[in-house]
Amino acid sequence: MISRWTVVVDRDDLTKTEVLHDELSPELGDCEVLLRTGHVGLTANNVTYGVVGDRIGYWNFFPVPAEGRGVIPLWGFADVVGSTLDAIPPGTRVYGYLPMSSHLVVRAKLTSSGFVDTVDHRAELPAVYNSYLIATDPESEDLQVLYRPLFMTSFLLADQLTDNDFHGARTVVISSASSKTAFGTAQCLRASGVRLVGLTSPRNVEFTESLGLYDTVLPYDAQVDVEPSVYLDFSGSADVRSALHDRLGPSLVKAISIGLTGQKSSADPRSRFFFAPEQLRKRTADWGPEGFAERFGTAWSAFTAQARDWVAIKHHHGPDELVEVWQSVLAGKTNPDTADVITF
Repeated sequence: MISRWTVVVDRDDLTKTEVLHDELSPELGDCEVLLRTGHVGLTANNVTYGVVGDRIGYWNFFPVPAEGRGVIPLWGFADVVGSTLDAIPPGTRVYGYLPMSSHLVVRAKLTSSGFVDTVDHRAELPAVYNSYLIATDPESEDLQVLYRPLFMTSFLLADQLTDNDFHGARTVVISSASSKTAFGTAQCLRASGVRLVGLTSPRNVEFTESLGLYDTVLPYDAQVDVEPSVYLDFSGSADVRSALHDRLGPSLVKAISIGLTGQKSSADPRSRFFFAPEQLRKRTADWGPEGFAERFGTAWSAFTAQARDWVAIKHHHGPDELVEVWQSVLAGKTNPDTADVITF
């Protein structure tokens, strides 16, 4: 038998965690692959998975029998330690969507770049989360676990805005501007001709300005200029959103909610929730899978060339330190100039 640990959280109170231990049989069924989680990133994006888990279905990826509790998904690398497929032998390293758990069994359907998990409970979930890629660049793993899933959202959000000519606006106001998905979006929009205004907490103004991505960086209590604007809401703060609506009035032509750096989901009928897989499906249909991969690859290369110098990476190990990082991210105690990577 194989010993496995899993970190579960209370779905109604994400601060309540427990490390569960059980055993897995090493015997695998047809097309099954056993993954040993190796290397993951943990950011405010993972908090969003928990906050909107019921609305979007994030709790359904890695179900647990513990009633009222769930497993937060992470992005990272895992090693194949058991396989019934010759094309995916033990020792293969893959990148994809992983649980807060030491092991995961998937039912693999081969693709040109890796495989898709076809286990029954994931069949109706967005395909982008079910794909696993064969790892080819071990030198960039820290950057990939921290930025790649976030930058995919950044890239698709920026693409949707440009595809719609910014809804007639020429200013984009971005809250939680020091967060990775926010400044990834700003980097994608940097050459698009729009004015980029970053809103952040006073303690993060200096860091956000140092990125060189925003035309203007303001603390949350400052007044933005009244001009036709799109608001990208990465903070999920009802107070910030209401103040901006009151300030801009009809000049706020579009408000889009993307992330929640806080723990509470505060839906607003004036805002539209951005769901990246929808834009991914559209662009895959428009450009074809290879065309999309080429465009994303070009943008990713441009981003990582700069991102290496923006954030210092802090390494952690094991389930206890994973829980410590989770609690720190939940409490908003992390600094924008550092990022957390956990080795299992």
